[in-house]
Amino acid sequence: MQHHAASAWLMAAAEEPGGGNLLRILLIVMLVACALTAWLLLRGYRRKDD
Repeated sequence: MQHHAASAWLMAAAEEPGGGNLLRILLIVMLVACALTAWLLLRGYRRKDD
């Protein structure tokens, strides 16, 4: 089974003491996911004035 570069990077960040890097990564991923979800929801509510 091959390991992906992203998963290896996350595991290296998780091994460091304090969890600072892992929390930063999770926060960035969460913000990007929230922005994408908001964009998808707002796109669906767009009015079509044809």
